[in-house]
Amino acid sequence: MNKKIKKSIGWLHLWLGLGSGLIVFIVALTGSLLVFEKEIDQFLNPEFYTVSTIGSTKKTLDYCTAVLEKDYSVKKISRISTYNDPMRTIVIVGKNKDKEAQIFSMDPYTGKVLGTVLQKNRFYSIVLSLHRQLLLDDVGEMITGISCLIFVFMLISGLILWWPKKMKNLKQRLTVKWSASFKRVNWDFHSTFGFYSFLVLLIISLTGLTWSFKWFESGMYFLADGAIKKASPKVENPTKIDPKLDQTSFYQNLYRKTDSIFPYKGNIQIRMPSDTINSILVLKEYADISIPNQSSAVYFDKYTSKNIETRPYESFSNGDRVRRLIYPIHTGSIYGYPTKIIAFLVTLFALTLPISGLIIWLGRKK
Repeated sequence: MNKKIKKSIGWLHLWLGLGSGLIVFIVALTGSLLVFEKEIDQFLNPEFYTVSTIGSTKKTLDYCTAVLEKDYSVKKISRISTYNDPMRTIVIVGKNKDKEAQIFSMDPYTGKVLGTVLQKNRFYSIVLSLHRQLLLDDVGEMITGISCLIFVFMLISGLILWWPKKMKNLKQRLTVKWSASFKRVNWDFHSTFGFYSFLVLLIISLTGLTWSFKWFESGMYFLADGAIKKASPKVENPTKIDPKLDQTSFYQNLYRKTDSIFPYKGNIQIRMPSDTINSILVLKEYADISIPNQSSAVYFDKYTSKNIETRPYESFSNGDRVRRLIYPIHTGSIYGYPTKIIAFLVTLFALTLPISGLIIWLGRKK
């Protein structure tokens, strides 16, 4: 490569790294925590995940929502998550009288509330907001998105700067000389482990752009489906006026119908629309598939609970299937603990990059 071009790349690598270093540190730190979100949260809040005793029969979902409406002043149900594991609790999200989202963990056998927390106060809700938006909503999302783009450039430019002029020097570049001075060890640590973690960090960074930029998501669909399109649209509710039907088993019927349409084993989640336009979405995730986040969908009328549309996972476009893989790829959960551990280690290493890079710059300046 031309020496002048490589020097320009080095200059950009330095100053973009210094400019985005703090954001990269925060995003990497919170990202490492999110890799084992379920495991850590289950350790800190076991009542949200498991029951003490497995009963003989389960209470209906409508019984559970009635308890929340009566005893906890829940005005609107947003989401109901049920699980195939008999030890698992039911998790219900509802809006309280102050219109704040509140999460409830309930014993499916007794209908007793085992734990509750405001969604905004949940530890991992704060961590996720820091990770995606720096607690600054749309402005923070733009900042983290731009920083993620810069980080992608940093990875590629770092590889270019690391690559030796002569292949006989490659072996030296692949090792850290621990017996050398601190300055040399720091440089080796920054560049050598940067090389080893390059591919995984690049994948994590690129998948992270999906949440920051619509154009990136649209590009993903274009590559997968061969056309510019967005994710499959929601289904509009056909009934426009509530007929006030007497439905004492409304949520239980949604669960039962979905379970009947898709007879395989799996967790079922009921998502109520947040607006007045769209219908209810119920997802059933495959339990016996190693790769997570593969769910079939059914849309129901939010007033009559009639089945409007059924979308088996097999009918999803390539773009929709890739989109569903983005989250498990980004978090490292795609192949369970082996990929989770890899994602955790490389994100921990990523948070050291701004620090070791700053030390390299200060050493050269001195």
